[in-house]
Amino acid sequence: MELKVIYKTSRSVTIETVTEQIYEFETMGNISLNGEDFGKTKQVVFTLFDLKPDTEYHICLERDGEKAEADFHTDYEFVTLNVKETGAKGDGIQDDTHFIQAAIMACPKAGRVLIPRGKYRITSLFLKSHLRLELAEGAELLADTDRYKYPRFPGMIESYDEKDDYNLGTWEGNPLPMFAGIITGIDVEDVVIYGRGVIDGQASRENWWDNVRQMKVAFRPRTVFLERCKHVVLQGFSLKNSPSWVLHPYFSQDLKFLNLDVKNPADSPNTDGLDPESCKNVEILGLHFSLGDDCIAVKSGKIYMGRRYQTPSENITIRQCLMENGHGAVTVGSEVGAGVKNIHVERCLFRHTDRGLRIKTRRGRGKDSILSDISFDHIHMDHVMTPFVVNSFYFCDPDGKSDYVQCREPLPVDERTPEINRLYFTNIKAENCHVAASFLYGLPEKKIERIEFRNVDISFADQAKAGEPAMLSGVGEWKKKGFCISNVDTLICENVKISGQEGEAFELSNIDHYEVR
Repeated sequence: MELKVIYKTSRSVTIETVTEQIYEFETMGNISLNGEDFGKTKQVVFTLFDLKPDTEYHICLERDGEKAEADFHTDYEFVTLNVKETGAKGDGIQDDTHFIQAAIMACPKAGRVLIPRGKYRITSLFLKSHLRLELAEGAELLADTDRYKYPRFPGMIESYDEKDDYNLGTWEGNPLPMFAGIITGIDVEDVVIYGRGVIDGQASRENWWDNVRQMKVAFRPRTVFLERCKHVVLQGFSLKNSPSWVLHPYFSQDLKFLNLDVKNPADSPNTDGLDPESCKNVEILGLHFSLGDDCIAVKSGKIYMGRRYQTPSENITIRQCLMENGHGAVTVGSEVGAGVKNIHVERCLFRHTDRGLRIKTRRGRGKDSILSDISFDHIHMDHVMTPFVVNSFYFCDPDGKSDYVQCREPLPVDERTPEINRLYFTNIKAENCHVAASFLYGLPEKKIERIEFRNVDISFADQAKAGEPAMLSGVGEWKKKGFCISNVDTLICENVKISGQEGEAFELSNIDHYEVR
């Protein structure tokens, strides 16, 4: 057992236990700092708060007779601006938006904005560069549900000389009007939001989740929206009841999401947990998701945005996370017009999600929509309906059920044709599955280049539930099906086990090269 310092501020530190264990241990570990007791944890990745600035610390973790140690030095801090001193009451009655915003704007570099215990009614708060914002234990940001109080961003603004444009608002991969996020960062860098508090979007069927397909003034806000931002860290706090996607970084890079707790009701609409869209260099570590849509969904815009900006999502690491109750634990798509590459999911636990990996694409995403080098390693799934899903016929958008999108026969390859390259699945155990071991369906005219399964063990629940493995026309409900794979150039299976299925273990069609080892 070894401790690794992942990230630190003047008041907090995130530590990862380097171990074979996934997400949490069975027994508590005792934490001491500089020889004094500091608490207990079961988590593989954990965050400590209430530290002193500019201080040397020695951390020791003891569990089951093992001991691991590490040293770190907290950052320097200049001053603290307490939002109650700038006028915020935190009484749950007064609108505290402007008072908190004043503290943010007045805070100097190396300073800290502190939101202490209390209930703060807000609409949109806007970040600035070089900000440290602490949401203390017991602090709750309660988002107003009156949409007419929120700022609105237009989707695309043409430049004065009509030679360029400025994209500001977005909705599901297109430049469309949107409400500003509850927390919004536009073109900022070096920002840290941390603490043990809560951001509550207060969404329900009576407000934001009513008639969700209709745009009312503008499209629904995200809880945290980061556009063209760099070097942003979110650490430790909780987010719940989001109006739409919870965390939405957009055309941003060098981001860290650490030890967050993201919760929405299981029946809440479009409440994805974390959707990096056209983002680069993203680390997602130690998060817990429980919600009503995809836990993590990696995107890069629909075809217009993909062609216009040609900015894929790339270099994204997801490690030591727990995903529960979503449609997909880790999803790629469906808005992937500029492609997605180098996505690595390691040592994660999926429970009661509809799918483990979920790739959603379709004809019409375009020739720039190349999905490549997506890997899952050391994953444990329990009660996941279908562990692996690749759907090249996803019936999204108004034309999603058209003959062009849904045709199972080869069509001409042209500028509308997307592609999927290399997918790797290693050291995976999936228990109590229900629908199928996998549903991997490439395009017949542009086959999935390569799929590798190594050390994969699949078993089914005794009382399995029937369900649709993927959203494409004509599939129907399945139960306890094996590996169903179509339209692949190279398929490699090494030490792959399956038990409890009904029918053949492997149902393969249109596979050019198939190796069993």
